[in-house]
Amino acid sequence: MHVSDFDFELPPELIAQEPPAVRGTSRLLVLDRRTGGVAHRRMADLPELLRPGDLLVVNDTKVFPARLLGHRTPSGGRVECLLVARIGPDQWEALMHPGQKLKPGAVVRFDGTPALLAEVLERRFHGRRLIRLWTEDGSDVDAAIDATGHVPLPPYIHRPDASSDRLRYQTVYAATRGSVAAPTAGLHFTRELLGALEARGVERTAITLHVGYGTFKPVRVEEVEAHRVDAERYEVSVAAAAAVNRALDEGRRVIAVGTTTTRTLEAVAAAHGGRLTPGPGETDLFIHPGFRFQVLGGLLTNFHLPRSSLLMLVSAFAGREHVLAAYRQAIDLKYRFYSYGDAMLSY
Repeated sequence: MHVSDFDFELPPELIAQEPPAVRGTSRLLVLDRRTGGVAHRRMADLPELLRPGDLLVVNDTKVFPARLLGHRTPSGGRVECLLVARIGPDQWEALMHPGQKLKPGAVVRFDGTPALLAEVLERRFHGRRLIRLWTEDGSDVDAAIDATGHVPLPPYIHRPDASSDRLRYQTVYAATRGSVAAPTAGLHFTRELLGALEARGVERTAITLHVGYGTFKPVRVEEVEAHRVDAERYEVSVAAAAAVNRALDEGRRVIAVGTTTTRTLEAVAAAHGGRLTPGPGETDLFIHPGFRFQVLGGLLTNFHLPRSSLLMLVSAFAGREHVLAAYRQAIDLKYRFYSYGDAMLSY
């Protein structure tokens, strides 16, 4: 299958640069994956669109302010650092700019209270570095990152991060620190909406998948099957595994909130005969048309980039032609796209 089969024209003005004024007020396109039928609703309508007994699975990862702005010592040259993955207690894999000047032994200072310091330990592929981080006064590094860092907004949001992004680029149920990008389908939920779903008889459980910078990785190959996604860490609790298995055994629908939740559920099920087992792991599962789903009965997502692996995942679940036709309607009706945009429910 060709990557070009997942291309479409998107007017730039439809790429949401800000979240909606009030969380939970986004539009919701509803796609019947059997017929391709489309309905236009609001997120507030979700309880009446789901059935009593449906199991909603969310990703409770927590975004941390992983973008650090500093300068080299002693030269003073500006440096931007994105913490990509923690390797050990004080070591991180990071993307650094300007990377060509940051060789092993280089030291960078990030001013704050307290100041953070980083030493480049080794150069890695694709502009990445292994770095050591510590604080000037020996205090907790994570607390210093929280105080000094910036929210790592997606590259298609063309503005500096604001203090409000610390709240709005985070789900209301975020619990486990570790992501550099939000599981954006979850940004639409409010405490009130979760309460309404519970009152409707919709069950909810959470898994954790820490979203890495690879979520923005472009598909650079021509054939879909040749693409590879970056591995990401997940954790499935005993309670979550039991809730999903019970729903499957009882013939109830499992509705995944987001592509990260989907990849975790299907990766674990694929490795364990269609069942979920608790525990930590990593997945580089790439879901594209032809994939056999074993868990999902519904999928809530945002609207994704053309030619992206996330669009391919949604197309695998709901059908490429149905999804692209729904996207055309969304564009005609000026839905908001990407992380701070509107939502789509497929079932």
